[in-house]
Amino acid sequence: MRISWLKSSNDNKSFKIFKNLGFDVYEIRDLDKTDEKIKELVDQKYTTIVLSNEVASFSGDIINKYNKKENINIFIAPKKDNE
Repeated sequence: MRISWLKSSNDNKSFKIFKNLGFDVYEIRDLDKTDEKIKELVDQKYTTIVLSNEVASFSGDIINKYNKKENINIFIAPKKDNE
């Protein structure tokens, strides 16, 4: 099982601990390309993808395309109240 985290390049808070521990945290500069990045991660055999709330709002494919695939798990991290 391969896990990745996906966030905006302007987001300095989300998934910081995972990045510091050396996990695969990817940053997107152009949020309109979120679906392209998700497809790229799926093609690279990531089975679990965790998206920041901000990034998730730019994806039209999350529910429509990946919701019914048994081998892909996509989670949207809740926004913290203090942000």
